[in-house]
Amino acid sequence: MDTYKTIAREGHAECKDRGSKFLATAFSMLTTYDFKRKMAATKAEHPKANHYCFAYRLGTDGNQFRVGDDGEPSGSAGRPILGQLDSKEITNAGVIVVRYFGGTLLGVPGLINAYKTAASFAIQLATIEEKMIEIQLKISCTYNDINDVMRILKMCKGNLLSNDQGLFCTLHVLIPRNRLEQAAMQLSSFYQVSLEQV
Repeated sequence: MDTYKTIAREGHAECKDRGSKFLATAFSMLTTYDFKRKMAATKAEHPKANHYCFAYRLGTDGNQFRVGDDGEPSGSAGRPILGQLDSKEITNAGVIVVRYFGGTLLGVPGLINAYKTAASFAIQLATIEEKMIEIQLKISCTYNDINDVMRILKMCKGNLLSNDQGLFCTLHVLIPRNRLEQAAMQLSSFYQVSLEQV
């Protein structure tokens, strides 16, 4: 697979069950730091909420994820939220569901259903986009080769992240995974160009 699905624009949803209110936000993120910032902002926006449950998944290999029940019975909140991200095959994204307790206990099946429903609605109301999987490369070259390197990057639909110019030019770039072999072959044909995957 050379593409993945993620959230381009946030989705917000509200569900009620026997007096409890569940407010869900589905959002994009690239790092755990992005998640921490989002959670801090959510807690500041809802300081009187009883629970801040969440799930997120990062990366295109599907291995990096986290769930949190925040005091709800184990497995009743974070896992159902993650299940909604996974059912839509979304990554580099998270969902936070804030609960205001309404006085009536919902039981584990009721909680699972409430968190799952809130997360599902927030994801449905978000804008989902398909993106190319990109590989980050560090390219070092001489000033004489920079124009050729830039031409190859453009041809391979690469994105320049940074260009540090010292004794040599050091470029940090993102290359679509399906163009990586082509880019590496063409770049390595230059004697004074080196590249490494970051």
